[in-house]
Amino acid sequence: MRIFVTGASGWIGSAVVPELLDAGHQVVGLARSDTSAAALTEAGADVVRGTVDDLDVLREAAAASDGVIHLAFKHDIAFSGDFQGAAEADRRAVDAFGEALAGTDRPFVLASGVAGLAPGRRATERDMPTVDGSPLSVRAATSLAALGLASRGVRSSVVRLSPTCHGEGDNGLMATLIATARAKGVSGYLGDGTNRWPAVHRLDAARLFRLAVEKAPAGAVLHGAAEEGVALSEVAEVIGRHLGVPVTSVAPEAAAEHFGWMGGFVGLDAPVSSTLTRDLLDWQPAHPGLLDDLDKGHYFHTTG
Repeated sequence: MRIFVTGASGWIGSAVVPELLDAGHQVVGLARSDTSAAALTEAGADVVRGTVDDLDVLREAAAASDGVIHLAFKHDIAFSGDFQGAAEADRRAVDAFGEALAGTDRPFVLASGVAGLAPGRRATERDMPTVDGSPLSVRAATSLAALGLASRGVRSSVVRLSPTCHGEGDNGLMATLIATARAKGVSGYLGDGTNRWPAVHRLDAARLFRLAVEKAPAGAVLHGAAEEGVALSEVAEVIGRHLGVPVTSVAPEAAAEHFGWMGGFVGLDAPVSSTLTRDLLDWQPAHPGLLDDLDKGHYFHTTG
């Protein structure tokens, strides 16, 4: 298959591209910079220049492909205060892909998230997000729109990823917690630390995207969660041990002061099941779990 991938040089995309190539697919990656284009070319992919705002480019690339994996999201503006703007741009891109793929029965795979899906209980693939007008629900509505493309002749599916997609080179949530622990001199968790985050190694996530584009049925909801939930106190213990700093509870009212931008959800309890996903696609995560990955030490290497 000729597969068009957005976000192809990003954290997940840079694992998805070789996964697809190794399986014999041709990959066309969207690149918004010379650096991204060079990385994709070196990996063995073809390149289309543009951004997720270039809707005509997206339509043309999708129409010329046998399937699309949409990983790109404007994380830069999302994490600097304009999550709604990032989510609205994502929706426009998904609508453009829908226009290009309608009536073709070609696959379209959208990356989404599981965080906040069913707080306090184990979420399954059958749980649907709440759309209530909040900025976060804009992205939730986009995932529902992607699933709705199944009624328009698109083999659409949504991969809802764990908030922790870990592995060597990760600059996401785990790296942020480690940086906070270094800066504060303590490795913190919120309250009693029993709240759980699902986790998946980026290489296992990459394989799930490959399986989805190859054979997920239209309208499938898939969970990229190799571990249902890892307690944040356990994460803090590993971080504290590697950094040689005390491990301590942070009071909920001090979350924003201690954790910064992560303070709003560091106490989120969001266990997630991926049983239906594993059964549907025979997805078997094979890479280290979160705590084992942290214990390998690569998260704690410094360059200066």
